[in-house]
Amino acid sequence: MRTVRIDRFGGPDVLTVAEAPAPRPFEGEVLVRVVASAINPVDDKTRQGAIGEGTPPLPMTLGWELAGIVVDSPTSGLPVGERVFGMSHQLGTGRGTWADLVAMPVASLAAAPSRISLVEAATLPLPGLSALQTLDWLDIRAGERLLVAGAVGAVGGLAVQLARARGARVDALVSRPAQVEVAKELGAEWATTERATLPVAAYDAVFDTFGAFATEAVADEGRYASIATQAGPVPDLSHRAVRTTVNQVREDGAGLAELARIVDAGQVKVRVDSEYSLQDVQEAHEHFLRGQLSGKIALVL
Repeated sequence: MRTVRIDRFGGPDVLTVAEAPAPRPFEGEVLVRVVASAINPVDDKTRQGAIGEGTPPLPMTLGWELAGIVVDSPTSGLPVGERVFGMSHQLGTGRGTWADLVAMPVASLAAAPSRISLVEAATLPLPGLSALQTLDWLDIRAGERLLVAGAVGAVGGLAVQLARARGARVDALVSRPAQVEVAKELGAEWATTERATLPVAAYDAVFDTFGAFATEAVADEGRYASIATQAGPVPDLSHRAVRTTVNQVREDGAGLAELARIVDAGQVKVRVDSEYSLQDVQEAHEHFLRGQLSGKIALVL
């Protein structure tokens, strides 16, 4: 089978498509024939060698997301022929998804949404779980006010939509004027590029996707969650009784099943910027590095 590997760190040129033996599923796993995967910022950082401690040993297969078909199911739960999507915590497990076949834990998969294609489904697991798990920590409820910083990125765009599906009122902080209307199309009531224009102590919760640390916007006794691990911890707001966290995504089949239900209910719009074949993975990464994407970059196998 084909797999995308790196045997050294560097630019897109270090990505190679190589042949490897097909994996065998162990107890609690199924074998998935991958139809598509996607590129995430963590893949770019891993390829560059920017992760540091905790990076799996070289050579390694990259990729965190997949959507495909179950082709071997030694255990019950997901039958052969099932359309599935899932996330592998590549840094923690060393199990990359940019391969024709991947042995995945059943608990890290769910039946794929039926309303969208498998290519679209492949772009959901990492940002979708990041958004869903962080909103769960923030305990967003109907009628509450939420600020999403970085509201048109892959995670932020889903966070806006998922929070709206919970009945929250959502505002957005974005980086460029052209993103203001995009944020509103995703469901934000109001959007700005200027942090200074954010109302003070107005939000029950803040979801920070890039390290904006707009702590003045959260109300006393509110909640502030960041997923920007590279930016460091959220400033201590205990003097205002504000709970804070830096949330890290985890494998979560139940969360994926919830995402699938929300997508099939028409409450989330999936955004795919472009599609590349596995053979064109270097070109796909070059596109990713140019930035200003309108959605995720899918790798189609």
